[in-house]
Amino acid sequence: MRLIKRQVTDADAIKDIVDSAQVLHIGAMDGDGMFVVPVNYGYQWHKERDGAEGLSLYLHSAREGRKAEAFFAGGKGGVRVAIELEEDRGNITGTFACAYSRSYRSIMGSGIVFAVDDPSEKEQALRLIMAHAAPDMPSPVFMPDALARVAIFRIDVDTLSAKERAPKQ
Repeated sequence: MRLIKRQVTDADAIKDIVDSAQVLHIGAMDGDGMFVVPVNYGYQWHKERDGAEGLSLYLHSAREGRKAEAFFAGGKGGVRVAIELEEDRGNITGTFACAYSRSYRSIMGSGIVFAVDDPSEKEQALRLIMAHAAPDMPSPVFMPDALARVAIFRIDVDTLSAKERAPKQ
């Protein structure tokens, strides 16, 4: 990271960014080249085998289309993707044009995206997505035919960095 003063390393601050951001941007590649897609997401923190804290991001999709086809193409081995989340914190103003900027907190990283086939994991993923997108909604009910139709993908994040451009004081 070029500006170390903007680096966020505190685990609680990183978790807060993941919780505060509302759109996950996924960078992927297929036969037509690179693409980036914005999606709703849910997330789950878990302990890795080495004791470190790991992050899994969940998203839902139609079962066809460019994104789904690219993600299904990896089969059980998954597909490598890039991720980006940001929390927009407003304008930074100045007395001249080049002094203007944007305040934000962001996460960039990468991981492997896998299709989720297990019905109970699919339902749990949808609950996580809804809990993040609509935290005040009562417990949603998912009909079996809807669970069968929807594609659920899990990104197991293996690298991430976070940074913050704080608001001007």
